[in-house]
Amino acid sequence: MQLRYSDLTVEQLKNEMRQLKIQQQKAEQMGNFSEYQILERKRQMAKAYTMNPDDFKPGVTYEIKGDKSHVFTIDYLNGVFAWGHRRRGSEKGEDLEALPISVLGRSTM
Repeated sequence: MQLRYSDLTVEQLKNEMRQLKIQQQKAEQMGNFSEYQILERKRQMAKAYTMNPDDFKPGVTYEIKGDKSHVFTIDYLNGVFAWGHRRRGSEKGEDLEALPISVLGRSTM
């Protein structure tokens, strides 16, 4: 039985991230881009559980790592997920979405 990331210690999560990085490198070497992307998402999730959600505030806009064309404004936090809207320029996205806090960069304020 596999444990959920929320059940692991920080050290176990760091070990999981190292293992996922190794698997990513193998997937990249084999040219399996979709597997690489899946492993990256898992790594982002594991990293989110090593971070402090209190470092992120509702109403604040953050950069999105790996997406230079959008920013993300947090409406509320639920665990390690920030719920809010993605924006491009002054154009606010209509859909409420959740991002793990590990993909949020620095505040744009």
